[in-house]
Amino acid sequence: MVTGIIKYNGTRITQIKMMNADNYNYPDIAEKIINAFFKGHNTLGYGFLEKVYENALLIDLVEMGLFVGKQKQIKVYYEGKEVGEYFADLTVEKCVIVE
Repeated sequence: MVTGIIKYNGTRITQIKMMNADNYNYPDIAEKIINAFFKGHNTLGYGFLEKVYENALLIDLVEMGLFVGKQKQIKVYYEGKEVGEYFADLTVEKCVIVE
């Protein structure tokens, strides 16, 4: 969960400040993902389907030089046994899942 302060002026998110960034496993990557998310949302505005924002996020993350996978298949295990599959919207640097 991202903890922070968000400023919203009615049509655009104008600022986000992450709090306790040292507690994240990958704070540099998390900050880039959050910045790219808000750039896409502020540029496109609201009202589109999730896929539109996901595609914009993918473009921005790749332009930042990050390795991004799309619809990555991940096996799910329970007590050492495979119980299913999960498809992550985006994976970033093979260590962060974005939904």
